[in-house]
Amino acid sequence: TADSMVARLLAMANLTPADKLYDLGSGDGKIPIAASKLFGATAVGIEYDADLVKHSRCLAEAEGVQARVTFIEGDIFAADFSDATVVTVYLLPELNQRLLPTLLAMKPGTRVVSYSFTMGDWEPDDHIDSFGEGSAYFWIVPANVDGVWTFRPAGAGESFEVELDQTFQKLKGVAHGAPATGKLSGATIDFAFTDAGEPTRVTGTLDADRIAATVTRGNTSTQYVGTRHGA
Repeated sequence: TADSMVARLLAMANLTPADKLYDLGSGDGKIPIAASKLFGATAVGIEYDADLVKHSRCLAEAEGVQARVTFIEGDIFAADFSDATVVTVYLLPELNQRLLPTLLAMKPGTRVVSYSFTMGDWEPDDHIDSFGEGSAYFWIVPANVDGVWTFRPAGAGESFEVELDQTFQKLKGVAHGAPATGKLSGATIDFAFTDAGEPTRVTGTLDADRIAATVTRGNTSTQYVGTRHGA
């Protein structure tokens, strides 16, 4: 991977010093080292090849980032990287597919970047195509909002019901008897429908089985709380 592409894919992940990045199949350690050196992040590389792990540790020490970069000899399919805020991979498509359930089960808002290969049916939220340097793809792990929700106003007003059907970060369903479409970005939800001929938009943040939402009808915005049925 070209050094310039490594920097671009880490920038696409909005990497900051507050992040903890895991590189799955870290090879010679280029991505974790760059994450620390260029962006100040804490980084962990997981690599199956013991010789590459030793080599990576030497390179991290040579770059002066050994205090913030760790390399682990291990199997990426058995390792625990649940505390990651950013995950990077450069793996074949079939390995990405094997990782997909684990990635989707991570904390909503976790950012994922893959060099060269996509994640099957999970469409990326962003991507880079660079002639001569390859491609990189970016996703934000979505929360789970599948189900039937009742939205009640914080003050006076009418409640309404929404049934949401989720496919990765994309949403469709029925809201107040009308078709609804929208999307997720981590735990942030945004969907729209037409209510009695008036465009209506719901934006908010999911916390388990509760959504703190703003419902905007025309020029009027009202605070609502959505609760999932059966919760």
